[in-house]
Amino acid sequence: MIYQSLILRKGEGIGWITVNRPEKLNALNVATVGELQAAFREFEADPEVKAIILTGTGEKAFMAGADIGEFSGLSAETGAHFARRGQDMTQTIENCGKPVIAAINGYALGGGTEIALACHLRLASENAKLGQPEVKLGIIPGYGGTQRLPRLVGKGKALEIGLVNKVVPLERLPAEAEAMAREIIKNAPLAISYAVRAINRGLDKSLDEGLELEAEIFGLSCGTEDAREGSQAFMEKRKPIFRGR
Repeated sequence: MIYQSLILRKGEGIGWITVNRPEKLNALNVATVGELQAAFREFEADPEVKAIILTGTGEKAFMAGADIGEFSGLSAETGAHFARRGQDMTQTIENCGKPVIAAINGYALGGGTEIALACHLRLASENAKLGQPEVKLGIIPGYGGTQRLPRLVGKGKALEIGLVNKVVPLERLPAEAEAMAREIIKNAPLAISYAVRAINRGLDKSLDEGLELEAEIFGLSCGTEDAREGSQAFMEKRKPIFRGR
């Protein structure tokens, strides 16, 4: 696929997705939402890609919200469809079977914050600014912000802390994101995928239901070639060679 608003590259097991609309501070329009979903599906299906880093072009913005001109005239019906389209994209990110790191450079407002929330890890530069200012426009977050933020940091802290995993100097952001990704992809890719599945599917369950789900997915992981390689490598005191099988 040829992307108009994204730059994709990959190397050494890491896939980079960069939103490239610097003239709009990487704001999300409908076309970019569709491209993001396609890009994540492309990298998830690519066996060469073990981890994904999402960022924005330039130093000013990760993604500065939605393109306001596209939703200013929405009705109740078309507005709901608009939100569901964005939610579908963020669910694709959240449910990706490979670890996804948001490298947040500058502004991540509205939809930008919601996309960061859907990523599995968030690494922020010192100039990063996150927020959900939709109520200033008479609307609420529509890409999952009202649901993921309280789940991530707790209802009482949803507007305060716990949103990012680490803050680094802006010039160190790409290198730190790569370092984080490299540490993750040293592990068995199927085990990482199963762990993400267990966490995501268990969030809305009771503890007992979540533990049963975990046991089932643990069983799946035990039946993989990677599990046998991991235990054998441990006993032989060598580094495992995981093949994602």
